[in-house]
Amino acid sequence: MTKVLITGGCGFIGRHVAEEMLAHGHQVRLYDALIDQVHGGGQPQIPDGAELVRGDVQDPDRLRRALEGCDGVIHLAAEVGVGQSMYEIARYTGANDLGTAVLLEAMLAHPVKRMVVASSMSVYGEGYYARPDGSLLETVRRKPSEVRAGNWDPLAPDGAALTPHPTNEHKRPDLASIYALTKYAQERAVMIFGEAYEVEAVALRLFNVFGAGQALSNPYTGVLANFASRLASGERPTIFEDGQQRRDFVHVRDVARAFRLAYETPAAAGELFNIGSGNAYTVTQVATLLADAMGLPDLTPEITGKYRAGDIRNCFADISKARELLGFEPQEKLEDSLDEFVTWVRGEVVVDRGAEMRRQLEERRLVS
Repeated sequence: MTKVLITGGCGFIGRHVAEEMLAHGHQVRLYDALIDQVHGGGQPQIPDGAELVRGDVQDPDRLRRALEGCDGVIHLAAEVGVGQSMYEIARYTGANDLGTAVLLEAMLAHPVKRMVVASSMSVYGEGYYARPDGSLLETVRRKPSEVRAGNWDPLAPDGAALTPHPTNEHKRPDLASIYALTKYAQERAVMIFGEAYEVEAVALRLFNVFGAGQALSNPYTGVLANFASRLASGERPTIFEDGQQRRDFVHVRDVARAFRLAYETPAAAGELFNIGSGNAYTVTQVATLLADAMGLPDLTPEITGKYRAGDIRNCFADISKARELLGFEPQEKLEDSLDEFVTWVRGEVVVDRGAEMRRQLEERRLVS
């Protein structure tokens, strides 16, 4: 049995990770600032058997006290949201990068054996693309002038059409948003620290996580929760571009299991892993599936035909490495999990802030 500190432990993913760790015999201490945007000012949900230390990840004294007696750390504390990161730059950099630095310094006083950090698929930028001859392009970027003209799909340098391809961990990062930049800095800081101080460091690059417990009133949370908030309020889901961009959606219980495996598996030390479902869905497909599950098929998505700064077109996971080294196998597909998700949504008080999010982005010329 070990004792693990989970930063951001009262958040959506953190609570599920805590439950998973407790169910497999670990002791759990949660560390969370309980910010209103995520928690809405309500009482935190603490899994039975876990203890809570309330504190900001940038508070070194609180972190040092929270680390006392812990054998490992699962680092989830972070500001989340591509769009918001493009104008609340100091906030995201402070929480994600400075916060991680403060945590690592606190660990000098209280060393741990293993640390698992939550990174993000956003560090890839666009995923891999295949040319007509089957060869892969690693670094593909869309020109702002092209996407603003409605030419959504990237092309090869010679103008050839490209086909999206599953992305593995060998792809070089290509950072397209402030959020992506901060997540990559978190990941690298933890891995560098691990090598220097003989801490077994592991990074998990999470794809689009969904499931019961997401912050439905936070418009910068996961896209599925954003769609659910709109639909539950009688509004059409808002989709940027043409809705054909493709993403990988992975259930939070699968993600929680991945964190436990990364924490427990000796061969994971020093490695980074994609954690996704291995399936690709268009954003319109996801909105339509959810509307049908909620009994609201007439609330078809609003396709804005507009580009949001920082967004990428296609990225979905190749999870072969996690399968091989962690024994990770996703168990819950998006289309088979929506009934449970909808049942939970119907029991929640929803405040739809989607229109407010869009207004904030448009005022800053981040939507065009």
